[in-house]
Amino acid sequence: MSLDDAIQKPHERLAALLAGDLDEVNALIRARMASKHAPRIPEVTAHLVEAGGKRLRPLLTLATARMCGYDGPYHVYLAATVEFIHTATLLHDDVVDESKKRRGRPTANLLWDNKSSVLVGDYLFARSFQLMTETGNLRVLRILSDAAATIAEGEVLQLTAAQDLSTTEAIYLQVVRGKTAALFSAATEVGGVIAGRPEEEVKALFDYGDALGIAFQIVDDLLDYWGSDATGKNVGDDFRERKLTLPLIKAFAAASEEEKAFWKRVIEKGDQRDGDLEHAIELLNKHGALEATRQEALAWAARAKAAMESLPQSELRNLLIDLNDYVVSRVS
Repeated sequence: MSLDDAIQKPHERLAALLAGDLDEVNALIRARMASKHAPRIPEVTAHLVEAGGKRLRPLLTLATARMCGYDGPYHVYLAATVEFIHTATLLHDDVVDESKKRRGRPTANLLWDNKSSVLVGDYLFARSFQLMTETGNLRVLRILSDAAATIAEGEVLQLTAAQDLSTTEAIYLQVVRGKTAALFSAATEVGGVIAGRPEEEVKALFDYGDALGIAFQIVDDLLDYWGSDATGKNVGDDFRERKLTLPLIKAFAAASEEEKAFWKRVIEKGDQRDGDLEHAIELLNKHGALEATRQEALAWAARAKAAMESLPQSELRNLLIDLNDYVVSRVS
């Protein structure tokens, strides 16, 4: 059996193809999450970093840099930077959301405390900026620092929009661009920049990451109402947490006065009762909100694919196209 037969998922095929680079990233992450004076830092960081995540964002940086012909050392630094930014945001998110589980394990804030999670997240943000500067590339520094600011802005916007049924699809998209797509697009864009590729190629890489990140988040939000054990999502988690995602925004916009009263009770007031989730899913189906959301995810995936297909043919380019198709395969 060939490697491609044994490893079906595109991100796993990417990881196998880039195994040497990924090993260097992991070694750099372990080295830079060390602390001479505060042993709590590597303890908390290792709990999340070693928890078996897919390393999707650093893989995007490694893949785009290699695809663009880069053969220096700094794509490894940038991939580690992207993972540190991602890990810092997860530590902070779990505190904000009062989460108890992450990747099937107890969260750091549950095992230690909120203060440790916030402060270690801050440390990782600082480490990410140290790594960025070591590339000596001012444009890379600007792209990744802009992404960090956009992520923080998106999280605050989500906080203010949460449980607010007047939230529009435009605001939802802004939140998604902040909390998910900004780091995807930065991860892909810097791969082209560090390789010194022409501006139209760098723009195509940005467009791919941006559209991939948006499709990724829309699919995740859709599966909260359309998922199953097979998709790895617990149906109704976002509903119980009163998160205003795209399916719900679409359903509320089309709702009758009676239906709007239901949404206000369960989302704005948090008065949820037995049978409410089932009724919510009925309303989402009644107004075609789930199908409309699915179509939006597929449209964003098509944009990502078109952006990547504009770049020169290569094995890595094709794998990144496959990755995009895989992201929406759970709802295709």
